Amino acid sequence: MGRARIGYRWKSAALQRAPLLAIRYGLFIAFLLYFALMSFVSPYFLTTVNLLNVLRQTAPVLIIAVGMTFVIATAGIDLSVGSIVALVSVVAADILHRGGSAGVALLVVLAVGGLAGFINGYCVARMNLTAFVVTLATLSLLRGLAFMYTNGYTIPISNDTFNALGRGEIASIHTPIIIAAVTVIVARFVLTQSRFGRYTLAVGGHEEAARRQGINVREIKLWVYVATGVLAALAGAILTGRVASGSPNAGLTMELEVITAVVLGGTSLFGGEATIGGTVVGTLFTNFIRNGLNLLGVNPFAVWVVTGIILLIAIWFNTTVARRVEDWLRVQTLREEM
Repeated sequence: MGRARIGYRWKSAALQRAPLLAIRYGLFIAFLLYFALMSFVSPYFLTTVNLLNVLRQTAPVLIIAVGMTFVIATAGIDLSVGSIVALVSVVAADILHRGGSAGVALLVVLAVGGLAGFINGYCVARMNLTAFVVTLATLSLLRGLAFMYTNGYTIPISNDTFNALGRGEIASIHTPIIIAAVTVIVARFVLTQSRFGRYTLAVGGHEEAARRQGINVREIKLWVYVATGVLAALAGAILTGRVASGSPNAGLTMELEVITAVVLGGTSLFGGEATIGGTVVGTLFTNFIRNGLNLLGVNPFAVWVVTGIILLIAIWFNTTVARRVEDWLRVQTLREEM
Protein backbone atom coordinates (compact mmCIF):
# COMPACT_ATOMS: atom_id res chain seq x y z
CA MET A 1 0.00 0.00 0.00
CA GLY A 2 2.85 2.36 0.90
CA ARG A 3 4.58 1.91 -2.46
CA ALA A 4 1.29 2.27 -4.32
CA ARG A 5 0.54 5.48 -2.44
CA ILE A 6 4.01 6.89 -3.21
CA GLY A 7 3.63 5.95 -6.87
CA TYR A 8 0.24 7.64 -7.01
CA ARG A 9 1.62 10.81 -5.48
CA TRP A 10 4.57 10.84 -7.87
CA LYS A 11 2.30 10.42 -10.90
CA SER A 12 -0.12 13.03 -9.55
CA ALA A 13 2.68 15.54 -9.00
CA ALA A 14 4.07 14.86 -12.46
CA LEU A 15 0.66 15.39 -14.06
CA GLN A 16 0.16 18.58 -12.10
CA ARG A 17 3.51 20.03 -13.17
CA ALA A 18 3.09 19.04 -16.83
CA PRO A 19 0.87 22.04 -17.75
CA LEU A 20 3.22 24.46 -15.98
CA LEU A 21 6.25 22.99 -17.76
CA ALA A 22 4.37 23.23 -21.07
CA ILE A 23 3.72 26.92 -20.44
CA ARG A 24 7.30 27.65 -19.36
CA TYR A 25 9.05 25.71 -22.11
CA GLY A 26 6.36 25.83 -24.80
CA LEU A 27 8.22 28.57 -26.68
CA PHE A 28 11.38 26.47 -26.92
CA ILE A 29 9.36 23.51 -28.16
CA ALA A 30 7.50 25.65 -30.70
CA PHE A 31 10.81 27.12 -31.87
CA LEU A 32 12.27 23.68 -32.53
CA LEU A 33 9.11 22.48 -34.27
CA TYR A 34 9.09 25.58 -36.47
CA PHE A 35 12.71 24.95 -37.46
CA ALA A 36 11.92 21.34 -38.34
CA LEU A 37 8.88 22.36 -40.38
CA MET A 38 10.66 25.12 -42.31
CA SER A 39 13.60 22.84 -43.11
CA PHE A 40 11.19 20.65 -45.08
CA VAL A 41 9.10 23.44 -46.58
CA SER A 42 11.95 25.64 -47.83
CA PRO A 43 15.34 24.36 -49.05
CA TYR A 44 16.88 27.78 -48.35
CA PHE A 45 15.86 28.06 -44.69
CA LEU A 46 18.57 25.99 -43.01
CA THR A 47 21.42 27.26 -45.14
CA THR A 48 24.39 28.93 -43.47
CA VAL A 49 23.88 32.10 -45.48
CA ASN A 50 20.25 32.45 -44.44
CA LEU A 51 20.84 31.65 -40.77
CA LEU A 52 23.71 34.12 -40.47
CA ASN A 53 21.71 36.76 -42.31
CA VAL A 54 18.78 36.38 -39.90
CA LEU A 55 21.10 36.47 -36.88
CA ARG A 56 22.74 39.65 -38.17
CA GLN A 57 19.36 41.31 -38.73
CA THR A 58 18.12 40.10 -35.34
CA ALA A 59 21.11 41.45 -33.39
CA PRO A 60 19.91 45.08 -32.99
CA VAL A 61 16.44 43.95 -31.91
CA LEU A 62 17.96 41.52 -29.40
CA ILE A 63 20.23 44.19 -27.93
CA ILE A 64 17.25 46.46 -27.24
CA ALA A 65 15.14 43.51 -26.06
CA VAL A 66 17.73 42.79 -23.38
CA GLY A 67 17.25 46.28 -21.99
CA MET A 68 13.48 46.03 -22.33
CA THR A 69 13.57 42.82 -20.29
CA PHE A 70 14.86 44.80 -17.30
CA VAL A 71 12.29 47.56 -17.85
CA ILE A 72 9.35 45.15 -18.01
CA ALA A 73 10.78 43.24 -15.03
CA THR A 74 10.13 46.40 -12.99
CA ALA A 75 6.53 46.41 -14.30
CA GLY A 76 7.39 49.28 -16.64
CA ILE A 77 7.45 49.75 -20.41
CA ASP A 78 9.51 51.77 -22.87
CA LEU A 79 7.81 52.69 -26.13
CA SER A 80 10.49 55.17 -27.15
CA VAL A 81 13.28 52.74 -28.13
CA GLY A 82 12.52 52.91 -31.86
CA SER A 83 12.60 56.70 -31.77
CA ILE A 84 15.93 56.63 -29.92
CA VAL A 85 17.27 54.50 -32.78
CA ALA A 86 16.10 57.12 -35.28
CA LEU A 87 17.57 60.06 -33.37
CA VAL A 88 21.00 58.50 -32.84
CA SER A 89 21.01 57.38 -36.47
CA VAL A 90 20.78 60.92 -37.83
CA VAL A 91 23.09 62.33 -35.14
CA ALA A 92 25.80 59.79 -35.95
CA ALA A 93 25.43 60.36 -39.69
CA ASP A 94 25.66 64.11 -39.25
CA ILE A 95 28.81 63.89 -37.10
CA LEU A 96 30.49 61.61 -39.64
CA HIS A 97 29.33 63.76 -42.53
CA ARG A 98 31.02 66.77 -40.90
CA GLY A 99 34.30 64.87 -40.65
CA GLY A 100 34.04 63.48 -37.13
CA SER A 101 35.64 60.16 -36.25
CA ALA A 102 33.77 56.90 -35.76
CA GLY A 103 34.78 56.80 -32.09
CA VAL A 104 33.42 60.27 -31.40
CA ALA A 105 30.19 59.49 -33.25
CA LEU A 106 29.69 56.30 -31.24
CA LEU A 107 30.35 58.02 -27.90
CA VAL A 108 27.95 60.84 -28.75
CA VAL A 109 25.12 58.53 -29.79
CA LEU A 110 25.54 56.42 -26.64
CA ALA A 111 25.36 59.63 -24.61
CA VAL A 112 22.24 60.68 -26.50
CA GLY A 113 20.63 57.31 -25.82
CA GLY A 114 21.58 57.51 -22.16
CA LEU A 115 20.11 61.01 -21.90
CA ALA A 116 16.85 59.88 -23.50
CA GLY A 117 16.72 56.96 -21.09
CA PHE A 118 17.46 59.31 -18.18
CA ILE A 119 14.53 61.53 -19.17
CA ASN A 120 12.23 58.50 -19.29
CA GLY A 121 13.56 57.16 -16.00
CA TYR A 122 13.41 60.51 -14.22
CA CYS A 123 9.77 61.04 -15.22
CA VAL A 124 8.81 57.51 -14.19
CA ALA A 125 10.95 57.09 -11.06
CA ARG A 126 11.21 60.61 -9.64
CA MET A 127 7.99 62.22 -10.87
CA ASN A 128 5.92 59.04 -10.48
CA LEU A 129 4.40 59.38 -13.94
CA THR A 130 3.01 56.35 -15.77
CA ALA A 131 5.68 54.66 -17.89
CA PHE A 132 3.30 54.05 -20.78
CA VAL A 133 2.33 57.72 -21.04
CA VAL A 134 5.88 59.03 -20.56
CA THR A 135 7.47 56.80 -23.17
CA LEU A 136 4.58 57.31 -25.57
CA ALA A 137 5.30 61.03 -25.34
CA THR A 138 9.05 60.60 -25.85
CA LEU A 139 8.33 58.25 -28.76
CA SER A 140 6.73 61.17 -30.57
CA LEU A 141 9.18 63.77 -29.24
CA LEU A 142 12.37 61.94 -30.22
CA ARG A 143 11.05 60.88 -33.62
CA GLY A 144 10.05 64.48 -34.29
CA LEU A 145 13.52 65.69 -33.30
CA ALA A 146 15.04 63.17 -35.71
CA PHE A 147 12.94 64.54 -38.59
CA MET A 148 13.67 68.14 -37.64
CA TYR A 149 17.39 67.40 -37.43
CA THR A 150 17.56 66.41 -41.11
CA ASN A 151 14.35 67.98 -42.47
CA GLY A 152 13.28 64.44 -43.29
CA TYR A 153 16.31 63.66 -45.46
CA THR A 154 18.65 60.68 -45.26
CA ILE A 155 22.37 61.33 -44.64
CA PRO A 156 24.79 58.91 -46.35
CA ILE A 157 27.79 57.57 -44.41
CA SER A 158 31.11 56.75 -46.06
CA ASN A 159 33.10 56.06 -42.89
CA ASP A 160 34.15 52.40 -43.19
CA THR A 161 35.10 52.13 -39.52
CA PHE A 162 31.64 53.14 -38.34
CA ASN A 163 29.91 51.07 -41.01
CA ALA A 164 31.86 48.04 -39.77
CA LEU A 165 29.56 48.05 -36.71
CA GLY A 166 26.81 46.76 -38.96
CA ARG A 167 28.76 45.20 -41.82
CA GLY A 168 32.09 44.08 -40.41
CA GLU A 169 33.30 40.65 -39.34
CA ILE A 170 35.58 39.38 -36.59
CA ALA A 171 37.01 35.90 -37.17
CA SER A 172 34.40 35.36 -39.92
CA ILE A 173 31.56 36.19 -37.52
CA HIS A 174 29.41 39.25 -38.20
CA THR A 175 30.16 42.09 -35.78
CA PRO A 176 26.48 42.67 -34.82
CA ILE A 177 26.21 39.02 -33.76
CA ILE A 178 29.27 39.32 -31.53
CA ILE A 179 28.02 42.56 -29.95
CA ALA A 180 24.59 41.02 -29.32
CA ALA A 181 26.15 37.88 -27.81
CA VAL A 182 28.31 39.91 -25.42
CA THR A 183 25.28 42.00 -24.44
CA VAL A 184 23.26 38.87 -23.68
CA ILE A 185 26.03 37.31 -21.58
CA VAL A 186 26.56 40.47 -19.54
CA ALA A 187 22.82 41.02 -19.07
CA ARG A 188 22.24 37.45 -17.92
CA PHE A 189 25.02 37.78 -15.37
CA VAL A 190 23.62 41.10 -14.10
CA LEU A 191 20.07 39.74 -13.85
CA THR A 192 20.91 36.44 -12.16
CA GLN A 193 24.15 37.06 -10.26
CA SER A 194 24.25 40.72 -9.27
CA ARG A 195 22.53 42.73 -6.58
CA PHE A 196 21.13 45.09 -9.22
CA GLY A 197 19.39 42.17 -10.95
CA ARG A 198 17.89 40.90 -7.71
CA TYR A 199 16.73 44.39 -6.81
CA THR A 200 15.19 44.84 -10.27
CA LEU A 201 13.08 41.72 -9.85
CA ALA A 202 12.20 42.72 -6.29
CA VAL A 203 10.96 46.13 -7.42
CA GLY A 204 8.79 44.57 -10.10
CA GLY A 205 7.53 41.81 -7.82
CA HIS A 206 6.35 44.08 -5.01
CA GLU A 207 7.52 47.67 -5.04
CA GLU A 208 6.39 48.57 -1.55
CA ALA A 209 7.96 45.46 -0.03
CA ALA A 210 11.21 46.24 -1.85
CA ARG A 211 11.15 49.78 -0.48
CA ARG A 212 10.64 48.50 3.07
CA GLN A 213 13.65 46.22 2.65
CA GLY A 214 15.82 49.26 2.03
CA ILE A 215 16.01 49.02 -1.78
CA ASN A 216 16.25 52.40 -3.49
CA VAL A 217 13.35 51.82 -5.87
CA ARG A 218 13.75 55.15 -7.63
CA GLU A 219 17.42 54.55 -8.43
CA ILE A 220 16.74 51.04 -9.76
CA LYS A 221 14.00 52.30 -12.07
CA LEU A 222 16.08 55.25 -13.22
CA TRP A 223 19.12 53.16 -14.17
CA VAL A 224 16.99 50.51 -15.88
CA TYR A 225 15.68 53.15 -18.29
CA VAL A 226 19.12 54.70 -18.75
CA ALA A 227 20.61 51.30 -19.62
CA THR A 228 17.81 50.63 -22.09
CA GLY A 229 18.41 53.99 -23.74
CA VAL A 230 22.12 53.23 -24.12
CA LEU A 231 21.38 49.80 -25.59
CA ALA A 232 18.86 51.33 -28.00
CA ALA A 233 21.55 53.79 -29.09
CA LEU A 234 24.02 50.96 -29.60
CA ALA A 235 21.47 49.11 -31.70
CA GLY A 236 20.84 52.31 -33.64
CA ALA A 237 24.55 52.64 -34.40
CA ILE A 238 24.63 49.07 -35.69
CA LEU A 239 21.59 49.62 -37.90
CA THR A 240 23.04 52.87 -39.20
CA GLY A 241 26.32 51.21 -40.04
CA ARG A 242 24.57 48.35 -41.79
CA VAL A 243 22.66 50.59 -44.20
CA ALA A 244 25.52 53.16 -44.33
CA SER A 245 23.13 56.07 -43.80
CA GLY A 246 21.27 57.94 -41.09
CA SER A 247 17.52 58.16 -41.46
CA PRO A 248 14.75 59.61 -39.28
CA ASN A 249 12.69 56.59 -40.34
CA ALA A 250 15.15 54.17 -38.73
CA GLY A 251 13.74 51.93 -36.02
CA LEU A 252 10.15 52.49 -37.09
CA THR A 253 7.83 50.10 -35.15
CA MET A 254 10.90 48.50 -33.55
CA GLU A 255 9.29 48.91 -30.12
CA LEU A 256 6.59 46.48 -31.29
CA GLU A 257 9.20 43.88 -32.27
CA VAL A 258 11.08 44.29 -29.00
CA ILE A 259 8.05 44.08 -26.71
CA THR A 260 6.74 41.08 -28.65
CA ALA A 261 10.05 39.25 -28.21
CA VAL A 262 10.33 40.01 -24.49
CA VAL A 263 6.74 39.08 -23.63
CA LEU A 264 6.87 36.01 -25.85
CA GLY A 265 10.05 35.00 -24.03
CA GLY A 266 8.23 34.81 -20.72
CA THR A 267 9.05 38.07 -18.94
CA SER A 268 5.96 38.99 -16.94
CA LEU A 269 4.15 42.19 -17.82
CA PHE A 270 3.26 42.46 -14.14
CA GLY A 271 6.95 42.58 -13.21
CA GLY A 272 9.03 40.43 -10.89
CA GLU A 273 9.75 37.67 -13.41
CA ALA A 274 12.26 37.88 -16.24
CA THR A 275 14.51 35.62 -18.26
CA ILE A 276 17.25 36.67 -20.65
CA GLY A 277 17.27 33.22 -22.25
CA GLY A 278 13.57 33.53 -22.98
CA THR A 279 14.12 36.96 -24.50
CA VAL A 280 16.79 35.52 -26.81
CA VAL A 281 14.49 32.72 -27.98
CA GLY A 282 11.53 35.09 -28.32
CA THR A 283 13.57 37.46 -30.47
CA LEU A 284 14.93 34.69 -32.66
CA PHE A 285 11.51 33.08 -33.01
CA THR A 286 9.75 36.23 -34.21
CA ASN A 287 12.54 37.06 -36.68
CA PHE A 288 12.79 33.54 -38.03
CA ILE A 289 9.02 33.50 -38.53
CA ARG A 290 9.34 36.72 -40.53
CA ASN A 291 12.21 35.21 -42.51
CA GLY A 292 10.26 32.02 -43.19
CA LEU A 293 7.25 33.94 -44.46
CA ASN A 294 9.49 35.94 -46.79
CA LEU A 295 11.09 32.75 -48.14
CA LEU A 296 7.63 31.34 -48.81
CA GLY A 297 6.68 34.45 -50.79
CA VAL A 298 4.04 35.67 -48.35
CA ASN A 299 2.88 39.26 -48.80
CA PRO A 300 5.34 41.45 -46.83
CA PHE A 301 2.49 43.43 -45.31
CA ALA A 302 1.07 40.21 -43.90
CA VAL A 303 4.21 39.86 -41.80
CA TRP A 304 3.04 42.73 -39.60
CA VAL A 305 -0.33 41.04 -39.21
CA VAL A 306 1.43 37.89 -38.03
CA THR A 307 3.59 39.92 -35.63
CA GLY A 308 0.49 41.51 -34.13
CA ILE A 309 -1.18 38.12 -33.71
CA ILE A 310 1.93 36.71 -32.04
CA LEU A 311 1.97 39.68 -29.63
CA LEU A 312 -1.69 39.16 -28.73
CA ILE A 313 -1.12 35.45 -28.11
CA ALA A 314 1.98 36.19 -26.06
CA ILE A 315 0.13 38.72 -23.89
CA TRP A 316 -2.77 36.27 -23.46
CA PHE A 317 -0.42 33.54 -22.25
CA ASN A 318 1.61 35.99 -20.16
CA THR A 319 -1.30 37.60 -18.35
CA THR A 320 -3.96 34.89 -18.25
CA VAL A 321 -2.97 31.33 -19.07
CA ALA A 322 0.29 31.15 -17.11
CA ARG A 323 -1.26 32.66 -13.98
CA ARG A 324 -4.27 30.35 -14.11
CA VAL A 325 -2.03 27.32 -14.49
CA GLU A 326 0.11 28.43 -11.54
CA ASP A 327 -3.00 29.06 -9.41
CA TRP A 328 -4.39 25.66 -10.36
CA LEU A 329 -1.10 23.98 -9.49
CA ARG A 330 -1.03 25.77 -6.12
CA VAL A 331 -4.55 24.58 -5.29
CA GLN A 332 -3.74 21.01 -6.32
CA THR A 333 -0.61 21.02 -4.15
CA LEU A 334 -2.58 22.22 -1.13
CA ARG A 335 -5.15 19.48 -1.68
CA GLU A 336 -2.43 16.84 -1.83
CA GLU A 337 -0.90 18.09 1.41
CA MET A 338 -4.31 17.92 3.12
